Amino acid sequence: MRLGVLDVGSNTVHLVVLDAVRDARPDPESSDRSTVRLMQYLTDDGTIDDDGVKALKKAVKRARKAAEKFGCEELVGMATSAIREARNGPEVVAKLEKAAGVPLRVLSGDQEAELTFLAARRWHGWASGRLLVLDIGGGSLEVALGIDESPEFRVSLPLGAGRLTRHFLTSDPPEKNQMATLQRRVDKLLAPVAKELADLPSPDHVVVTSKTFRSLARLAGHSQAVIGPEERRRMALRDLQDWVPRLARIPAEQRMELPGITPERTHQIVAGAVVAESAMRHLGVDRVEVCPWALREGAILRRIDHMSGPDNGDNLAPVGAGAPAGGPPGGALRSSFV
Repeated sequence: MRLGVLDVGSNTVHLVVLDAVRDARPDPESSDRSTVRLMQYLTDDGTIDDDGVKALKKAVKRARKAAEKFGCEELVGMATSAIREARNGPEVVAKLEKAAGVPLRVLSGDQEAELTFLAARRWHGWASGRLLVLDIGGGSLEVALGIDESPEFRVSLPLGAGRLTRHFLTSDPPEKNQMATLQRRVDKLLAPVAKELADLPSPDHVVVTSKTFRSLARLAGHSQAVIGPEERRRMALRDLQDWVPRLARIPAEQRMELPGITPERTHQIVAGAVVAESAMRHLGVDRVEVCPWALREGAILRRIDHMSGPDNGDNLAPVGAGAPAGGPPGGALRSSFV
C-alpha cells in the first residue's frame, strides 16, 4: 500500500510517502516539504492571521498534489502544537481538511510524545533498555520515559524553539536581558518535570529527535559511522553549553554558515539551544544520541501496525476521498492514536 503522512507542523508542512508493508522497515521513498514558520503568523491573542491561513492552505494543497503524483492510496493527516493551541484552530483545521481532501487529526501533546517515543523505541530496539526521549519542535518540547513501546511518563511543554523565539528573542542577535528572561522561563517549566522524573527509574539510554537537536548535534556533537546509510551522532552537554552563548552572539544570517544550521532553523536555533541545554542539565543528562526517527515515523509505524488486509473499517481515508461532513476533525484516524 502506498501510504502518505501529511504533517502540519509549526515550521513546515511535510509529506512523506512510502510503500507500507506490515512487519517491514518503513523507509520513505518520496517527500515534499513547504516551509511556513507558522509562529510568525500568530497575533497577540494567539490567532493564526489570514496570511498564515493562506500559507498553510497553499502548502497543504501542494502536499495533496504531491501525494496524488506519488500514487498514494491512503493519506494520514495530522497537526501539532501550533494548530492545537491557536485561538482559531478548529476553523483553520476545517479549511485545511478541505484543501487536503482528507481528515486532519490534531494531536495532543501526550499523543505527540507517545508517537515520538514509539519511533525511538523501534529504532533503538529493546536492547536499549529504559529510554528517555526528548523532542524539540517549533511549538513544544516533548519528554517521554519508559521501557515498553508506550511511555510510562510523558509530558508536552510550551517550549518550542519557534514559540520562544517569537515571545522572548525579539532582537537579532538577542540581547543579554532577553536571553536571561528566556532562561528563567525555561528553567521554571523544566524544574517540576525534573522532580517527577527523579522519582522514576533512571534511563539506560537517552535519545533526542527533531531538526533542532539534529542541527545542534552537527554543530556541537560528534559522529560515528555505522554499517548502512545512517550515521550515529552524539552530543555532550559540555559541548552544547560552550555553543549556546556563541550562537547568541551571531546574527541569524551568519549562523547559516555554521555546520548543520539551515535557513529555516537559523532564526530559532538560539532558543532551541537554550531548551536543549536546559533539558539535559535539569534531567541530569551528560550525553545524548540523535535518533533519525521522530513523530512522522511514529505515525507511520502506528498505521502499519493496524494494517489488516481487506477493508474492515480500519483503513484511513484514501486520496481522492473528501473530508467527512460534520463530526470532529480527523475522525477517520484510528482510536489507537489517542
